[in-house]
Amino acid sequence: MVATGTNEPTAPARIVILVDNGVNGDSRVQKTARSAADAGWDVILLGRSPNGQPQSWKLGDAQVRLVRMPSPLRQRRHEYRRRWFIGPLAYPPTGIAAQRAQVVKAWQADLVIKRALLASGGRSGGSVLKRGSLRVQEVAAKVLKRWVSFRYWQLTTAQRLRGSLRSPWDRAYTWFWRRLLGVRSWRRLEPQLWDYELAYGPTVDQLRPDVIYANDFRMLGVGARAKIRARTKGRQIKLIWDVHEYLPGVKPRSNNARWMTANQAHEHEFSPYADAVITVSAQLAELLKRDHSLPLLPSVVLNTPNVADVEWDEGAPNLRNRIGLGPETPLLVYSGAAAAHRGMGVMVEAMPHLPEAHVAFVVNDPQSAYLNSLVARAKELGAADRLHVLPYVAHHEVVGFLSTATAGVIPIHHWLNHEIQLITKFFEYSHARLPILVSDVETMAATVRENEQGEVFRVDDVEGYVRAAKAVIADPDRYRAAYKSIDLAAWTWEVQAEVQAGLYRRLAPDRIPGRA
Repeated sequence: MVATGTNEPTAPARIVILVDNGVNGDSRVQKTARSAADAGWDVILLGRSPNGQPQSWKLGDAQVRLVRMPSPLRQRRHEYRRRWFIGPLAYPPTGIAAQRAQVVKAWQADLVIKRALLASGGRSGGSVLKRGSLRVQEVAAKVLKRWVSFRYWQLTTAQRLRGSLRSPWDRAYTWFWRRLLGVRSWRRLEPQLWDYELAYGPTVDQLRPDVIYANDFRMLGVGARAKIRARTKGRQIKLIWDVHEYLPGVKPRSNNARWMTANQAHEHEFSPYADAVITVSAQLAELLKRDHSLPLLPSVVLNTPNVADVEWDEGAPNLRNRIGLGPETPLLVYSGAAAAHRGMGVMVEAMPHLPEAHVAFVVNDPQSAYLNSLVARAKELGAADRLHVLPYVAHHEVVGFLSTATAGVIPIHHWLNHEIQLITKFFEYSHARLPILVSDVETMAATVRENEQGEVFRVDDVEGYVRAAKAVIADPDRYRAAYKSIDLAAWTWEVQAEVQAGLYRRLAPDRIPGRA
C-alpha cells in the first residue's frame, strides 16, 4: 500500500497483461509480468487456455489466469453451405460425405465375405441365382462407390477453392468491404477476432485495471475496447501496446487471402487508443511510427534473459549430458519454435558433410509433423543417430542448458521480421557464450560480423552452412573470446525492464508502489 496526501492508503495500480497464447513458452510475457509484480505493481496476466479449461497459477507475485476461448467464428458462413456454382453435385459440408464413403466400403467388405462363402460351398449355397444376385450387387457397389467418390471430390475441390478466399468473388468481397468500412472492415473479413473479445473482455472489465498491457495485434483490440467501455463509466484506463512483430512482415497465420487485410484494418482501428507503444527493435519502431502516425517513437524492449538466468550452475542438467554426449564431440543446437520458414532443414541436409557433428533441436513440439519430417530425412541420409530432438526447458534454464553446445544455429529465412531484429535465441546463445551460425538476415548477420562472434551463411545454402560450421568447429574458442568485448550486461532483462517501469510510472503517477 502507498500513502496519499491525506494519509489514506492507496493500492498500487493494477496492470492487466493480455496475451494470445497459453503463457507457458512465451518468455517475454512471463518476464514482463514477473518484473512488474516484483516492483510492487498489482499484476494479472491473462492468456488463452490451450485445453478449453480455465487455469490459474502464480508467477512470482503475479497472477496468471487462462480464460476459456471458444472460437465459433473461426469458420465462415460459406463453410456451412453447399457450393452450388463450384460443385453442384457435391455433398453438403455436414460430414455426410465421409459417412457415405464408409457405408460403401462396408457394403463391399460384406460382399467379399459373401463371395468367399459361395466359393467354399458354405451354407449360403452356390446356385446360379445366388451367384447372379451377388454379381449384380458387386456391380452396383462399384457404381455407387464411383458416384460417392465423385460427389466427395466435388466437395473437397470446392472447399479447397473457397478455402484460400482467392476466387474472383472472394477478391471482390474483400475489396467491397474494405472500401465501404475502411478500418472497420475486419468485422466482415475476419470475424474470429470477436472470439477474442468475447473471451477476454468480460474478465478484463471485472478486473478493473488501471493499465492494460496488450501484446501484439489481436490483444490491441481487446485492450482498446476495454478502455472505451471504462471511459463511459467514468474510469480511466491507460493502454500499452507491445508489438512483437511487424504485422505486414509476418508469415500469415492463415492461408486465406483476407487474413492480412483484415488484421491490418483491426490494428489501424485501435492503434490510436494506445497511450504508449513498445516494440523489439529500433527499425520496427520507425516502421510503426510511420504506419500509425504515432506522436512518439515507440520504446524498444529487447527480449533478453534475466541476470539470474545467465549465471548458471555448471553442475546443472545441460544439453550434452541430457543426450549423453562427450565434451569433445561437436554439437550444433537450434533452440526455438519449429517451422519450415525457420530454415532448420539446412542443418539436417548438412549432416552427411559434417560426419562427426551431432545436431540438437530444442523445440516447442518435438512430435510435430515438421519435426517428424526432419527426423525421417535424417534417416534417409544415414544420420538419424546424430539427430536429437528435445522439448523446451523453462525459460530461466535455457542459457545454462544450451551452454555446452559447440555452436548455436539461427538458420531463419528472409521474412521482414527476421531481418529487422535480434531475436530471443540470439541473446540466449550470446549469454551462453556460444559461437553463432546465422543465415544472412540483415540485423543478426551484421551484428555477428561486427562482434566476430560467429559465421554467416546464405539462407538454405547447404555448402555455405557446412563451410561456416567447419570454421566454428575447428576453433570455437576464437569465437567465444569475442564475448569478452561485448557488453552482455546491456542484454539482460533487468536493463530492458527499466523501460517498461518508466512507462508504468508515467501512466499511473498517483499509484506508484512504495511512493508516499
